[in-house]
Amino acid sequence: MEQRFSNNSLDLKTLREFCEQEGEAVFYRKGDQLEREGDPARWLAFVTDGCFKYVKHGVSDDREHITWFSFEGEFVVDYPTFLYARPAQTTIEAMMPSRVLRVTGQQLELFFDQSKETMKFRAIIAEYLLGQFRSRYLDLHCTTARERYDLLMQRCPGIVDHLDLQDIASFLNVHPNTISKIRRDITFDAQE
Repeated sequence: MEQRFSNNSLDLKTLREFCEQEGEAVFYRKGDQLEREGDPARWLAFVTDGCFKYVKHGVSDDREHITWFSFEGEFVVDYPTFLYARPAQTTIEAMMPSRVLRVTGQQLELFFDQSKETMKFRAIIAEYLLGQFRSRYLDLHCTTARERYDLLMQRCPGIVDHLDLQDIASFLNVHPNTISKIRRDITFDAQE
């Protein structure tokens, strides 16, 4: 499957095949929500087309903070709240017209309970997500805004065509003016 936005490093073939066999095909328009912050998390979905952003609202300012993305060829889920039908910690919203194959927590639990191999796959998913979150945490604390921008462009080369400047700034935890300056610097460096 072509991955237009993401350079994903986890082999999701097993999960994709499960979603293809057991999942419901659903189309989301730009702005449609897969999950809503505070409501019980219900879905794990394999993204066949499009991409999603994860939005958390600030406690004191109610601003939208972009915390994550899921792209074509990846799964989209508020994990692990989804596994236990707890309230979603983020709103997950389609960034463009998107298609997914989605399953419920109950369906996934039954899948994981099938064998030792599927339980092992559950652990692999959790370890992968933990590694991603740890990398993001370290990036936010140990890299410059320009370095975080470059890392985002490496992971998601086509994303700039589908995100507003404000969304990129929110994800990188900087002011939109900082992104404008970074882009000017990149353009200036390319001209030299």
